[in-house]
Amino acid sequence: MVLKLLPVSSVLWDPSQKGVCLGIVEFKRPQLSALRSYTLGLKFGHEQLQKGRPIILGTFLCASQRPKKSSSFKIQEASSQNVDLPQRLPKNKKKPYPIPFEKIKQAARKDKKLAQMGIEKPLDPPKNGLLVPDLIPVAYEVVDAWKVFIKGLAQLLHIIPVYACSECSEVHVAQTGHHIQNCLGQTSASRRSFHSWVKGSINDVLVPIESYHLYDPFGRRIKHETRFEYDRIPAVVELCIQAGLDIPEYPSRRRTSPIRMIGKRVIDRGGFVEEPKPWRSANSYSLADHDTYGTCGRFPPPTSSDVARIAQETMDAYEIVRLGVEKLMKKYTVKACGYCSEVHVGPWGHNAKLCGEFKHQWRDGKHGWQDATVDEVFPSNYVWHVQDPKGPPMRGALRRFYGKAPAVVEVCMQAGAQIPRKYVPMMRLDIVVPDSEEARLVA
Repeated sequence: MVLKLLPVSSVLWDPSQKGVCLGIVEFKRPQLSALRSYTLGLKFGHEQLQKGRPIILGTFLCASQRPKKSSSFKIQEASSQNVDLPQRLPKNKKKPYPIPFEKIKQAARKDKKLAQMGIEKPLDPPKNGLLVPDLIPVAYEVVDAWKVFIKGLAQLLHIIPVYACSECSEVHVAQTGHHIQNCLGQTSASRRSFHSWVKGSINDVLVPIESYHLYDPFGRRIKHETRFEYDRIPAVVELCIQAGLDIPEYPSRRRTSPIRMIGKRVIDRGGFVEEPKPWRSANSYSLADHDTYGTCGRFPPPTSSDVARIAQETMDAYEIVRLGVEKLMKKYTVKACGYCSEVHVGPWGHNAKLCGEFKHQWRDGKHGWQDATVDEVFPSNYVWHVQDPKGPPMRGALRRFYGKAPAVVEVCMQAGAQIPRKYVPMMRLDIVVPDSEEARLVA
């Protein structure tokens, strides 16, 4: 696009005179788009009209369009105001793989090709049985926070009422149970999907996920006939033990030389070592500190002045445990069944035939092992967020105005703890719940 400037007034210039003669020139501004990038330039030239007449200087304006380069900075996306929780997966289907199935097949083909060539599979710690030194302090920090978390939650449940449905897995944190008709129990039809509320416990707020403790995760696999020879402990504690935590009650083998594999076959594991007998004394309380069963009876209710402090410590410990588990699971392998809630910490799943979910007859009761996620090892267990615990019960007609939060966060919040910012969008704190008569008028 070239525009020729139109002179408003011109002054005749005599070549015999020395100096510079200036004239006033006006031009029309081109309509350039604000969304595109333009480069403006000036081109000067002269034109002799007739012989013997003065020379008129002309100025031309040139504008060229060039592709706009991408900016180096990233525009921060506005945080969403309200977030809907992911829907529950149907029980008549297998869980989706955390890793895309195409990548799993690609890695399997690569291992098979190396095995056919007789080349050992390259393994890095902890895949080769060795510990990761940088994650040992993380394991100790997670277990310390786990103890504080269990103790604080058990104390808060003495003053914060929790109700659980006797027919399904619904949990509610308030003075009374809600009236939302979403029960999926066996006798829910006779109750018109209303819940059958009973007093809840710590295992209703914190879903217990247990795993078999193995002295050598790379040793012999657990068979269905030998499953009673192994202790079951919380999966979080078992993950920390394999990451470097030392507990006398639960010994673990610490290798000094890595294992060697060709494909899926272990060619050198350092031999099979008999598991030593765990050291347990009559005055040892570490077993009870790591478990949730019976915690409400061991810890007395807190005083009114310590409730807010305990709630905040419990909330902080919950975040430390969840963040630590996420760090450990990036390195250490944890398997979960694709059909039920069974979890196994180790490179391979066990062979116990305990799965009774969708089409378990086709698998002879064996689990369908796949890589586990953080929510499968340390579930959040979302519950309805109650803005007024002493107010009227929640109603099903207004459920679209209610938010949700993890049960632990809801208990700590009602006890006086500060809510982490990441839970605010899903709790919908900025929404005013209307009355039942006004709900139909809301757009």
